[in-house]
Amino acid sequence: QAHLVESGGGSVQAGGSLRLSCAAPKSTYSYNCMGWFRQTPGKEREGVAAICTAGAAGDSTMYADSVKGRFTISRDNADKMVHLQMNSLNPEDTAMYYCAAEFFGEALGGNWYVRRDWQYWGQGRQVTVSS
Repeated sequence: QAHLVESGGGSVQAGGSLRLSCAAPKSTYSYNCMGWFRQTPGKEREGVAAICTAGAAGDSTMYADSVKGRFTISRDNADKMVHLQMNSLNPEDTAMYYCAAEFFGEALGGNWYVRRDWQYWGQGRQVTVSS
């Protein structure tokens, strides 16, 4: 059973918007980071966005260059949820999207967008963008 549960996504035409949500079993602040990855057949799973706890400074967010300015990651800790708002979608955004939690690679100087450095995963939600 997956540790995280994704919802949302689906199909949209190019230029449209979709939202993905990820439900965690405990407070989102229990994890140092939560993130979203995506994967297409035959390709590596790649980091899309991450949100990390930065202490008194609040959250820090990171985005892949391909989605900067179009996607926004946010958290609603009262509901133990993390969201990914996706705007101006294009066919290249078509993929299975996965929620992730606990970036254990952080302490080792790893990169947030590397799949193997994350501990918990969801089962994935399909996003399809048609032209």
